[in-house]
Order: sequence, then C-alpha cells, then structure tokens
Amino acid sequence: MYRDKAKEFHEKMFPGYPVNENDPDYDFNVRYENWAYDEVINGNDLDDHSRCLALLATCMGCGAVDEFGFLIPSCLNSFGLKPEEIKETVYQGAAYLGIARLFPFLMRTNEVFRQLGIEESGESRLTNTDETRRETGTAKQVEIFGDRMQDAWKKDNISLWLASNCFGDYYTREGLGVRDREMITFCFLLAQGGCELQLKGHIQGNINVGNDAAFLKKVVEQMVPYIGYPRSLNAMNAIAETAG
Repeated sequence: MYRDKAKEFHEKMFPGYPVNENDPDYDFNVRYENWAYDEVINGNDLDDHSRCLALLATCMGCGAVDEFGFLIPSCLNSFGLKPEEIKETVYQGAAYLGIARLFPFLMRTNEVFRQLGIEESGESRLTNTDETRRETGTAKQVEIFGDRMQDAWKKDNISLWLASNCFGDYYTREGLGVRDREMITFCFLLAQGGCELQLKGHIQGNINVGNDAAFLKKVVEQMVPYIGYPRSLNAMNAIAETAG
C-alpha cells in the first residue's frame, strides 16, 4: 500500500509525475518510496536546505548524473535552494572529484537551468585575486582545521594547490557559507568510498565549524537511499571513530 506521506513527498520531488500503477516496476517503486520518502525522510529532522545540498553533492560523489538532474527542479521549486547554491556545489566538486567526473554535472546543471528559464547574473562570486588566492585559501584552512595549517602549503606542490586552488579558488567564494561547504565536501567523500582518511579529516573540519556529529549522522541517514548501506555504514563508523 502506497503511504500518504510517501505520496506527499514524491509530489514535492517530482510534481506532476505520480507513481504509475501500470508500471511493471510498481511494486518495487511503492515499497522503495514508502521506505525512502516516508521512513527515511521522517526518520530524523534534517532541514530541507541541508538535505538538498547533501543530495546534490552525494549524487556527484557517486556519479549519478541523471538523478542529479532530476533533483534540481525540486531543490529549487519545492525546497527553496538558490541557483547559485547549486552552482557553487558543482564548482566545489572540481576539487574533490576532478574535472573528468565533474564536467557532466556542470553540463547537466546548465541544461536544466535553461529548461527552467533560469538566467544567471554572470556576476563573479570570487572574493580574492590571483595574487591573494593562496593567502586567503590558507586562512580558510586555518579557520576550518586550526593553526597547524598555517604553513602546510610549503610542504609540496599538492599542499600548495590545496591551499590556493581547493580552498582559495572554491571555499572563499560567495554563495555558500563554510558550514555548507564542509558538509558538501563530507558528502563528496562519503559517496565516493575509498576516501576514509580524508573523510575523517573533514568530519573533524565539520565539527570545528559547527556541524556536530549528530548533524553528520542525520546527513548520512538521509543519503542511504542514494548510496546504499556499505558506504553509509563506513561513514557512520568514521564519525564514531573521529568524534568518539
């Protein structure tokens, strides 16, 4: 039996596209949505804004371009996400997924925006210059991870690029605050799998900026339908090992 709460959330996610009783996968769809759109959605009180950002970042992390595209309209129209927040999530993915995996998501975002008639302003959200990006990136690293990051950029080229590119080019941009940026990084990493060392580092970073362990557990619970149990359990274990 298709539950009312599941139907209600389905309509928010995919307005005008009800579950079709004549679909050969109807039994699967109803059982899945009763779980994902009722039990999971109502399993904790994660706010809609965080859930939407987490969903998009998680889809990016596991390479789910189609699902990502399907989610954009509901994130905008049903849950109030701003176009620039979606774009900033996509841009930040360059540092954690690489351009080869990021590019399809950028193209799909632009395609969906055109279909929805969204016209972006074109105003830059950069807050630094070529000359200051390393310095401001380091400052952002220190804000998130502490004073030990002050001279980390001197270690090698990758450490330098982490400061100037990952944090200087992306984390310092307007459009998303540091708590949202750390959360989407957490989602990029948990969805990829095999990044447990970096995942633990960013769990601590999240905690440092105000996204406590309880919040991160709520995020993981809400992502289970999109990444399955193995990676979700790995993320929960990483939170327990990092936060105690």
